[in-house]
Amino acid sequence: MINTRLVMSASAILMIAAGIFLTFAPDEMVRWMNLSIDKRINLMLQVIGALYFAFGMINWTARANLIGGIYGRPIAIGNVTHFVTAALALVKSDQWSTGQWPALVFIGLYVLFAVLFGVILFTHPVKEDPAAA
Repeated sequence: MINTRLVMSASAILMIAAGIFLTFAPDEMVRWMNLSIDKRINLMLQVIGALYFAFGMINWTARANLIGGIYGRPIAIGNVTHFVTAALALVKSDQWSTGQWPALVFIGLYVLFAVLFGVILFTHPVKEDPAAA
């Protein structure tokens, strides 16, 4: 059985870090992606950073809750939708051909979280026994 607390915590940390980076350092992301520097792109990246940060905070605050099956379903559906859609877009992108390890690690993390949240969504969670810990 998947430890949902670990998955929720790891995804929260990833999204909070990405949110902070995109919000406060959009210029670095623009340069890393070889895009033309434009105020509209910077603004869009900052808004996306705010979304990542907010979604990460939701995952962080929900990490102790029972997630999976019918429990915590909205959070599980939101996560699986985000990670599957983004993983498909990233795998389809040309980032594979760049061979840059940060891009490959990022794509790998998205695919991993897509699979994990898919399993979490479609399996019944097992409540942990606090006495066993």
